Amino acid sequence: MSATKTGATADVSAATRAPAAAGAPGYHPRRTLPLRVEAVRQLRRRRTLFMGGALAALPFVLIAAFAIGGTPASRGGGSGRITLMDTATASGVNFAATCLFVSAGFLLVIPVALFCGDTVASEASWSSLRYLLAAPVPRARLLWSKLVVALGFSLAAMALLPLVALAAGTVAYGWGPLRLPTGGALDASTAVPRLAIAVAFVFVSQLVTAGLAFWLSTKTDAPLGAVGGAVGLTIVGNVLDAVTALGSWREFLPAHWQFAWADALQPELEWAGMVKGASVSVAYALILFALAFRGFGRKDVVS
Repeated sequence: MSATKTGATADVSAATRAPAAAGAPGYHPRRTLPLRVEAVRQLRRRRTLFMGGALAALPFVLIAAFAIGGTPASRGGGSGRITLMDTATASGVNFAATCLFVSAGFLLVIPVALFCGDTVASEASWSSLRYLLAAPVPRARLLWSKLVVALGFSLAAMALLPLVALAAGTVAYGWGPLRLPTGGALDASTAVPRLAIAVAFVFVSQLVTAGLAFWLSTKTDAPLGAVGGAVGLTIVGNVLDAVTALGSWREFLPAHWQFAWADALQPELEWAGMVKGASVSVAYALILFALAFRGFGRKDVVS
């Protein structure tokens, strides 16, 4: 009985590596697992709906906190230094920038790790991965479809928060210019595109987390292990960046540039920090994605 089971497992594993028969009518690798099908599958999952609801609720939580505890401006700052938090209620644009500021460091890491770390490992935990590959869906096609959809949902999550914050903040605090902590202001027609640039940079800076989560997802059958591992390693990067003794070596850490998007909210748009941060993040991400594709292509899939 044991020999029969082992032989069947080997047959399934071998079948997932074998290409589809050339004469199969209507078969083409690019038609397998369409992005639309994968996107609908992921959208219907409860973790997707929960994460979207949590991100959409954050601006209302902050508005309630300001209503109960008073606005930052009315309380004043003990250090005499004005930050984005102090100008949160100046306008809807200021409120959206503040929501991005308080969430970019850690909160927005979670949806990226969740969507990219859960995507392959969850299939393995459900024992459906080998059947997808035996359908047959080429391994590279399967990873490509899942990665594109995961990154798409990650970008949507990052855009959802400031969009909801902008709408809710405008209702609560009015439409007006972006008051800068350093002094001066940007009119709303200039500030909104600048916020879009900031969101785009935050997404690019989180590609390292996406790469870590996706690579771990191809290595384990435990989705929580992949998600938790990516979040944990991201936290380690933040801790290392706080070690000033590392000096210029910190510039090779993606965490060192995670708030470079603030340069977009200056009277004169500064690109230098964002370009450096994006270069570091993209370089690490490409290596991690390549490791994921290479490792999964050689992996014996038995779950």
